[in-house]
Amino acid sequence: MRHISWKHLGVILFTGLLLLAGAWGLFSWLPMDAMSYLTVPRSGEIHDRRGVLLHPFLNAADQWCFERDLSQISPYLIHATLATEDHRFYDHWGIDPIAIVRAAWQNLRSGRVVSGASTITMQVVKPRLMSERGFWKKILQAVQAVRLERHVDKATILQTYLNTAPYGLNLVGCEAAARRYFGKTARELTLPESALLAGLPKAPSSYMPFAHPERAKIRRDYVLQRMREEGYIDEEEYRAAVATPLDVRRHEFPGYARHVAARLKPFVAGGKTMQTTLDADVQALAERMLRETIRGYAGKIGNAAAIVVDAESAEILAWVGSADFFQTPGGGQVDVVRAPRSPGSTLKPFLYAAAMERNVLYSSEMLLDNTLDYGLYAPENADGKYRGLVSASEALRRSLNVPAVLVLERLGVDTVYTFLRDMGFRSLKRSADFYGLGFALGDCEVTLEELATAYTMVANLGEWRPLRLIATVRAPTPQRKLSRGVCLQLYQMLEQTLPEELDSSAVPAGGSTSRVCWKTGTSTGQRDAWTVIFNRHYVVGVWMGNNDGKPSTWLVGARAALPLAGRLFRALPAKTDAAWPEVGDDLVSVEVCATSGLPASAWCEHKRQVSLPRSQFLHRVCDVHYPVQGTDNLMHTVERFPGIAKGWDLANVQSPVTPNESPSSSTVKRVSGARILVPADRAEFVLTGEKQGDRIRLESSADAETPVHWYVDDRYVGTSTATAPVFLALEEGEHRLTCMSGRGEVDAVEFRVVPPKGTLRFKP
Repeated sequence: MRHISWKHLGVILFTGLLLLAGAWGLFSWLPMDAMSYLTVPRSGEIHDRRGVLLHPFLNAADQWCFERDLSQISPYLIHATLATEDHRFYDHWGIDPIAIVRAAWQNLRSGRVVSGASTITMQVVKPRLMSERGFWKKILQAVQAVRLERHVDKATILQTYLNTAPYGLNLVGCEAAARRYFGKTARELTLPESALLAGLPKAPSSYMPFAHPERAKIRRDYVLQRMREEGYIDEEEYRAAVATPLDVRRHEFPGYARHVAARLKPFVAGGKTMQTTLDADVQALAERMLRETIRGYAGKIGNAAAIVVDAESAEILAWVGSADFFQTPGGGQVDVVRAPRSPGSTLKPFLYAAAMERNVLYSSEMLLDNTLDYGLYAPENADGKYRGLVSASEALRRSLNVPAVLVLERLGVDTVYTFLRDMGFRSLKRSADFYGLGFALGDCEVTLEELATAYTMVANLGEWRPLRLIATVRAPTPQRKLSRGVCLQLYQMLEQTLPEELDSSAVPAGGSTSRVCWKTGTSTGQRDAWTVIFNRHYVVGVWMGNNDGKPSTWLVGARAALPLAGRLFRALPAKTDAAWPEVGDDLVSVEVCATSGLPASAWCEHKRQVSLPRSQFLHRVCDVHYPVQGTDNLMHTVERFPGIAKGWDLANVQSPVTPNESPSSSTVKRVSGARILVPADRAEFVLTGEKQGDRIRLESSADAETPVHWYVDDRYVGTSTATAPVFLALEEGEHRLTCMSGRGEVDAVEFRVVPPKGTLRFKP
C-alpha cells in the first residue's frame, strides 16, 4: 500500500473543504450585495454620435478597461473563453463538482496542487477576496460563487468576467485587449485573435505576445484545440486558425477630438461615458486634412483649426482645435476654435444683414467704393484698388472695405455692436466705442465657434441656437434673430462657386456639386486667414494662422483657408434633402432704378427687377433723379450723385427741388453740369484691328476741375484726372457710357462699335 504523506492529506483535506464550502454556499439564504462583485473598473470614455469610441482615459488604477455588453463581443471569444476556462459553465451552480473531483485526484497523484477547479463565477468573485489567503480564500470563493449565481444570471456573470479579466500590460477586459493587440473592437475579433486573447488570463505575463510570441502561439493553439474538442469549431476551421500567424502589434487607443476630450474629462471621471454629437469619420477626416495642409506649408503657416456643423440640427460633427495636438509651434493644446482672433471680413455678412433687417440697405442699391477719409481713419481695400459704384451684393461678395464702412456708418457702431452680441459673439468684451468704424473690417476678436454659430443661424434662415456638442443635452428651442427674407437675401449675396470648381474637370462626369455660400476673411496685418462655407446641409469654418500671432504673406483667407475649407466641405457625407432653401414668398420682385439700385421713383427712366425681402419697407426710393423746369417750360430730369463717399446714401441726395408732377417720356431729358465730350452721343466707331488702334480717350467738360469716374455698361473702368486720362478699349456692340464728377454731376451717352464690314443699328 502506497504511503500517503501529510502533504497529500492536506491536499485531500483542501478539496474536501472546498466541496463542503460549496455545499454550504448552495444552501445559504443570507442576503448578498451581488452588484459589488459585478463592478467593472471602467475607464472614462468619450463617444461619437453613433457610440464609436473617440477618446478614452485611464481608470483610477491607471488601467485601460472598456466595459462592453456580450452583444458587443465576438462569439469566437466567448466560445474560446468557455472552452478554456469553464466548459461546463452553463451546467454548474457556481462551483463545478466534476472539476473539483478531477483536480483533487490530480493533486493527490502529484502530491501537490497541479490543477485547479475555479469556475468563471469563482474568478469573478475572486478580486473582492484579495485580502484572504490559502484555503480560506478558496473556500470563500466557492461560497460566494454559489451565492452569486443565486442572485444573477449566467450571461451577466460571463459578461463581467470578459470585462474584468487581466489580458496583460495594464489591459483589463477584452475590449481594451482587442484594441491594443489588434487595433479593433472586441466585436470584430477573428477566430485566431479570439483564441489568443482567451488564453492570456491564465498567465498574462508568461503568454504576453509582445515579449513571448512563441509561448503565446502555443497557448493560442491549445485554446483552438479545446474549442474543437468542445464542438465550437470544426477540423477545417481549427487547421486554418492554427496556420494563421499571430499578427500582433501595439496599436494606440483612439485619440480623436483631443481638445473636446480635455474639456469633458472631468465629466467622465469614475468610468463614465459621454456621448457627443461628433461624427468619428468626419472628425478623423478633418484632423487629417488640417494636419496634412499645415505640413504642406513647411513653417510658413504654423497652425489651423476647423469646426464642422450639421446645419439643420446645429450639432457639431467635427472640432479640431489645432492641426497637431503635440507638435504645433506655440502649443497644439491651445484650442483655437475657442480662442479669440481677429475675424477680418467674415463679420461683414452680419453687418449687411443688420442693415437690411433695419431697412437702411437694399441688396441691389449702389454703394461707392472710393477713397474715404475720417481723419485718423482712412479705410481702403486689401489690394489698394477701388471699384467705384458697386451694388451692395457685389460689395459683400468681393469683400470691399469702403462700402462696408459706409453701411456701418449708416447703422451706427452701437447698433452693430448690440446686434453682434445678440448673435452670440460674447468675445466682444470691450465697448462699442473702442471698436469704432474698424468694426466693419473685423478689427475686433471673436472665436471660430461663435462665427460658426452665427453662420449656422443664417443657414437655418434666421433661427439661432447654440451649437450642440453633448448628445444627451436637450436641444434648446430656436430663437429667431433674422427674418427668413433677409437670410434668403444673404444666400443670394454670398453664393459663389468654389474657385477650384470653376474648371469643369473638377466635377466628376455625371456628378454634380451642391450650391454653396462662402465668405473669406483676412485680419489686419495678415495674422489670421478665415473661411466659412455653408448651405442647408453643413457649415464649415476654418482658421489658419500662428499661435503667437506672427504675420505671414500666406495668411490670406482666399489663398490659404478657402481651399482647405472647400476640400473639407466637399468631402462631407452626401445628404438626400435639398441643399438650397426654398424661396417661397419671402422674397418679392421689386422695380428699382437701373442706376441707383433703389426702389424707382417717378423720375427714374431706366428700371430693372430685383428680388428683395418681403419684410423690407420700400420707403427708401431713388433720389438720384429729380425734375427741374427748364427755360422751355418743360420738366427735365436731372441726375446727380453725392460728391464724396462719406455719408453716401442715394436715397437721400438732398435734391433742391421737390417734384410736383410725374414726368412723361415726351417731356423729360437728362441734363447735368458735367458733359461727356468724347465720345459724342450716338457716335459710331469702326474697329481697325491695329495694335493700340481701337482705343479712345474719354473726355468730359469737368476734366480740368475734378476727378471723373467712368462706367461702361454699368461697369467701372477708371477715374480720370487732369494729368491722368482714361483710355477705353473698344468692343463690338452697343454701349452706354456714364461719367460722374467729383461734385456728383452725371452725364451719359450711347455709342456703338462695328466691325470693318457692316454696321450695327441702334434698337428703337
